[in-house]
Amino acid sequence: MQLFEIENNPAPEGAHAGGVKTSDGINLRYARWQSTSRPTKGTVVILTGRTEFIEKYYETVSELRARGFGVLVFDWRGQGGSSRMLKNPKKGYIEEFDQYEIDLNTILEEVALPDCAPPFFALGHSTGSLVALLAAPLEKNRFQRMVLTSPMLALNNLPFSQNALKYMCAAATALGMGEAYIEQGPTSMITRKFVANKLTSDRIRFERNRNFANTWPDLVIGGATIRWIYAACKAMDRAAEPEFRKLLTIPTLLIGAGGDDVVDSKAAEEFGASVPSTTCLVIDGGKHEQFQERDIYREQLWAAFDAFIPGS
Repeated sequence: MQLFEIENNPAPEGAHAGGVKTSDGINLRYARWQSTSRPTKGTVVILTGRTEFIEKYYETVSELRARGFGVLVFDWRGQGGSSRMLKNPKKGYIEEFDQYEIDLNTILEEVALPDCAPPFFALGHSTGSLVALLAAPLEKNRFQRMVLTSPMLALNNLPFSQNALKYMCAAATALGMGEAYIEQGPTSMITRKFVANKLTSDRIRFERNRNFANTWPDLVIGGATIRWIYAACKAMDRAAEPEFRKLLTIPTLLIGAGGDDVVDSKAAEEFGASVPSTTCLVIDGGKHEQFQERDIYREQLWAAFDAFIPGS
């Protein structure tokens, strides 16, 4: 359960890396850091997106520590340095998003509560943002506030409706095809080109992440499987239910990207308008991976974070 680095992306000093096992037997890799400024304001728990790994957030970790926060970040099951779910370790697979909620609860119980300074704040991205929302009713006494970027509440630019996608994936899963790739294949991150990519308009950060993936390919997974997409669609349906939204009480800031071609920022705006404890800000321009974006967008993101966290 070690951390990895490359020349232009070294691990921040003072890391404590380790592993914990979930109640259903999955090994999760995590890393935590103390703040580098005083007074300490608490601990930010980073909930990464699909395909991501701890090392991709080194820059963000350093920025949070300089703001007075300790940081805890971990790899979801099926990606990074945590247990993979299939014999083919490159396939992005999950049976149900409830399993991600088990991962989050395990990290909070086994690492955050005993080893990290309270209060706790969630900082999510994409899939991680959706998991944070789904887990919020159970974690309302643990997270004081949440900032969730590019929340995966609806997929963007589909050739047909999301409901149609869900039903097709359900049928394919029932026919035993759930472990098949739905797109991209095993090496999407390593072979992706900057031109026309949907993730960031920052070439330097894009190349840094791709170089890291090429140097440490065992951390990387490829495209999503049919079962993963089916589980994601059901999770987004759950987040859309009015009765579920009534359970959300943690003060939450959703931050969408105006140029996001992966998830629908309008869905985040609608969510923010319908949940009293939640508000939504959409930053004009920029793409899906907002913490990997150009500074002109990241500065707006950090300004919003600083205005909301730690709060009063």
